[in-house]
Amino acid sequence: MREAEEAEEDDSPRATADADSESETGDDGESDTDAGTDDATDADSTAETPPADEPGGSDDPFGGSQRSAGGDDPFGGVNGDDTADTTDAPDAGASDPFGGNQGSTEGGDPFGGNAGGGDPFGGGEGFGGDFADRGSGRGGGGFGGEGGFGGDDGFGSEPESFDEAELDSDIDRIDVGIEGLDEMILGGVPERSLMVSIGSAGTGKTTFGLQFLTEALENGGRGIYITLEESREAILSTAEEKGWSFREWRNEGRLAIVAMDPIEMANSLSSIRNDISRLVEEFNADRLVLDSVSLLEMMYDHPAERRSEVFDFARSLKRAGVTTMLTSEASSEDAYTSRYGIIEYLVDAVFILQYVRPSDFRETRLAVEIQKIRDANHSRETKPYEITNEGISVYRQANIF
Repeated sequence: MREAEEAEEDDSPRATADADSESETGDDGESDTDAGTDDATDADSTAETPPADEPGGSDDPFGGSQRSAGGDDPFGGVNGDDTADTTDAPDAGASDPFGGNQGSTEGGDPFGGNAGGGDPFGGGEGFGGDFADRGSGRGGGGFGGEGGFGGDDGFGSEPESFDEAELDSDIDRIDVGIEGLDEMILGGVPERSLMVSIGSAGTGKTTFGLQFLTEALENGGRGIYITLEESREAILSTAEEKGWSFREWRNEGRLAIVAMDPIEMANSLSSIRNDISRLVEEFNADRLVLDSVSLLEMMYDHPAERRSEVFDFARSLKRAGVTTMLTSEASSEDAYTSRYGIIEYLVDAVFILQYVRPSDFRETRLAVEIQKIRDANHSRETKPYEITNEGISVYRQANIF
């Protein structure tokens, strides 16, 4: 025990001395570290940066060569931001790292398309070319209107004069034969078009069809009127009330009136399609009216069968090569939709005939709107019209309210 105590007393001063020695050595270490840092800084300032093309120049771990001054892309392309050396580049702008030509001064497409403000996917004009030409004839339109999406000019600015926006084409065109409405169709309806007038009861669909046929007959043309609702005599009497000489034209052999039962027509529609085509050809008809296609649609209970039969019938009328006007009942829920919502998608032109009832209920007025006409510019305004002893007259200059 005594020897152990003496050993501890001897070790304590020595441990204290060793600790002091280590403290002094630590201070000297900091000095050495600072000196080492200064030496490293001097070495960096005097060392030469190895050339980019030598192995010492910051090699890419993926095998590419990366120049420190904005050099090549480490993935094998050329960095588009490289401005250090452009002597080998053909353009003032740098190359696209994805392989395209992106001259900043040319506004090029980074995906290889044509620059100069064109279509970024390689087209020449984007969406301002063919669609715009079809919309207005002057390259200013878009989808169906004179300047935008459905309205006269799209979004409420001053509309273009219709007289100045007539579609320029070589298609032969005709007038519908309704005063005021023809002025809403710029240049007329293309010949051999298939059209439909859609309206509820009392809006003048039958009168619309008769007046359409009268336009051709008064100018020496020939026409066929097919009715599924009225008798032949009823049609002749209605025309006489309007002052149209249907009996005379019929006696001259320029007008044929065909009264058919819709059930019979539906049961033998395939043969009737051929009969109509043959009648049009033998009669050399310029215009044909079918009043009404809704009764034909009504004969089919299954929607798929109805659509198929109506589609085939509409196609046969177009093949016949005669300008045709159909009439159709409007949906009870929407004045802009036919009863079964089929025929408006199969025809070239749609005329909407509807009642307009103001909020004060003082007077119910009739209004017409052109929903669509293929290959023709037209007004999209809703205009009032009246059914008089002389037929339908549209007030082009008037407004509904």
